[in-house]
Amino acid sequence: MKKIILAIMNLALVLGSFVTVRADAPVDEATDGDAEAVVETTAPAGENDALAIQSKSVLLMELESGTVLYEKNADEMLRPASVTKVMTLLLIFEALERGDIALDDTVVVTEHAASMGGSQCFFEAGEEQTVQDMIKCIEVASGNDAAVAMAEHLAGSEAAFVQKMNERAKELGMEHTHFDNACGLEVETHLTSARDIAIMSRQLLLYHPDILTYSTIWMDSITHKTRRGESQFDLANTNKFLNLYTGANGLKTGYTSQAKYCMSATATRDGVTLIAVVMGAETKEIRNSEAMKLLDYGFARCRPYVDTEVVPEDLQIPVQKGTCKSVTVKPVEQHTITLVATNPDQIEKQVIAYENLKAPIQEGGAVGVVQYSCNGTCISEVILYAERSVPKLDLKYSLSEIAGRIFMAK
Repeated sequence: MKKIILAIMNLALVLGSFVTVRADAPVDEATDGDAEAVVETTAPAGENDALAIQSKSVLLMELESGTVLYEKNADEMLRPASVTKVMTLLLIFEALERGDIALDDTVVVTEHAASMGGSQCFFEAGEEQTVQDMIKCIEVASGNDAAVAMAEHLAGSEAAFVQKMNERAKELGMEHTHFDNACGLEVETHLTSARDIAIMSRQLLLYHPDILTYSTIWMDSITHKTRRGESQFDLANTNKFLNLYTGANGLKTGYTSQAKYCMSATATRDGVTLIAVVMGAETKEIRNSEAMKLLDYGFARCRPYVDTEVVPEDLQIPVQKGTCKSVTVKPVEQHTITLVATNPDQIEKQVIAYENLKAPIQEGGAVGVVQYSCNGTCISEVILYAERSVPKLDLKYSLSEIAGRIFMAK
């Protein structure tokens, strides 16, 4: 998205010298379809690597900014095992957001879905479950049968769903990924990278934080409903990391004999969320230990910065061709930014009005942004919204204004 910032000197009388104008007002970033591209790595693994990572590939990313704090062989294409299901879940949550499906919709398990091996919830062909329970089965128990059942429910067939997975991966800039199935079972060409896993994990967490409601479930159960009657099936979270690391809240584990032990581990401390991807660990102990190392490394370098006065009180943004020449911005209580190896004194803040903002302006409409930068790079933005509507200046309004002034002059 093009972002052009133009300094308009004559706005100083209205807005103060800290305000500039931006051309091409962007879409509201809170509802934008994709997270912005990740920031360059700050600490690649080297010969004197203090973390001594043994796994084939790892990457550590800060959620909010997408900054990569550490990586090792992050673009190597490897087998992801059940970490594949991060993309499956992303497509499910995006379908929920669009209204294509609902949590209480019924999913019918097909013969194909029921035939999945590996980690499963032992569904029978013809069995019915809700979308919500299927999400639990995928996220908590890593059910391959549940993942394929949802794939078929969303796209008509697993093959059609896999095509959507690959299309979405391309849209997100996942350049080292090719999916062959919805669950992560072994296929020679079913590959992805630590960087790409971090990208899709970030997309899921940023825009669908409800996933944490499921990823933090330790124990739960579903009810099998078959021709033989009903029976309870217990779900135990495959992600034991949740109980090993303070602040751990997700996201997905994986294992096959060829992929070895993999994980997209997420944790939040003091408002900072990190994503640690581990691929190709020889044992689950190594996988968990190295995820801990990565997260400890990241939390030692990240801290929240809170701006308690985002905009001045009664800030006015100029409006053209309206019944008034400016509109007041809705107050913003505070804004928190995760700083990655950055001194708060290095942060610069600028209020930016959208260029050529013309009436009519609706109450709650976007009129500008507050931009936070460090060393010339934007690290965060807060969208500013109009506190009231500004009607368009037309002949009827102009005549009524003239009439009012004449009446007041008498």
